[in-house]
Amino acid sequence: MWSFILRRLLYNIPVYLGIILLVMVLLRVRNPVYAYLGKNADAKQIEEFEKSFGLKDPFIVQYGRFLWNGIQLDFGESWKYKGTTVREKLLGAIPPSLSITVPALVLTSLLSITVGLLSAFNRGRLLDRLLVIAAVLGMSISFLVYIIFGQFFGAALPRNVFGEDWPLAIVGYGDWYRLSSVDIFGLTIPVPDAMTWVKFCLLPVLISVVVAMGYDTRFYRAVMVEECNRDYIITARAKGATKSKIMFVHMLKNAMIPIITRIMTTLPFLITGSILLEMYFNIPGMGRTLITAITDMDYPMIQGFTAVIALLYILSIILTDVLYALVDPRVRLS
Repeated sequence: MWSFILRRLLYNIPVYLGIILLVMVLLRVRNPVYAYLGKNADAKQIEEFEKSFGLKDPFIVQYGRFLWNGIQLDFGESWKYKGTTVREKLLGAIPPSLSITVPALVLTSLLSITVGLLSAFNRGRLLDRLLVIAAVLGMSISFLVYIIFGQFFGAALPRNVFGEDWPLAIVGYGDWYRLSSVDIFGLTIPVPDAMTWVKFCLLPVLISVVVAMGYDTRFYRAVMVEECNRDYIITARAKGATKSKIMFVHMLKNAMIPIITRIMTTLPFLITGSILLEMYFNIPGMGRTLITAITDMDYPMIQGFTAVIALLYILSIILTDVLYALVDPRVRLS
């Protein structure tokens, strides 16, 4: 297995280098310094700015320097936030994104797989039709509509009724993972501030789960319906296996390949976050930070974040292939 992982890593090195090269070329189609300083900047300001950030060097030198510094997670200093490095902004943006994406992924996966199993096992019946209708409705409504309605009915309206006692905030973010302490039987135990997470993250997580479940339920139902027609399911029924054992042991185990594929395709978004949620809820995660950097023409920030996101995608693809072999003996890493 380790030889397989090493081979895949080696195969993907040229791909990653090509992505970085393409990004750097595209960012230089139009001089980023002109875009950042604006049309009122004179030639002397532009030349000094380019020299200070090494943009006067040949492109191959800039490319090699970025790769070498990138190995050390040094992506330079932000243009927009003076005195702040891209690495500092990157590390600061990851926890807010994970605060939303990890709970949303876990809840969505568990609920969607369970609903998909129930729908497939009862296909053609009333329960199946109701679940399919709910999934289609979830897919048909825009993500933005869910956010606006969620903010109004989940936070704004209840706050007008119940006042500040309502636990869900309309917008904002708090560092809930900062540890506080509680005394239990005379022992001081550090714990995260769960109420801060509930206040700022619960509503975005619920909205994300509602939106994603429509798509995931339809996908998992299609997978499970296909599995229902397999010979091993017919044999298990003939042997008198219980419905729950057929669903959660036989069927689920043999459907793990498409399930892993579905989950692993969303894995990079655990770090990058959900752009719409972060923008509308004012959460300083990866998605919002990257969009802000693009708006502000913060070239080092765009370049550094893109390099990290590309690396996450490549690693998730390699991890997917490894998980295939672990859960399904029919798949061979060779």
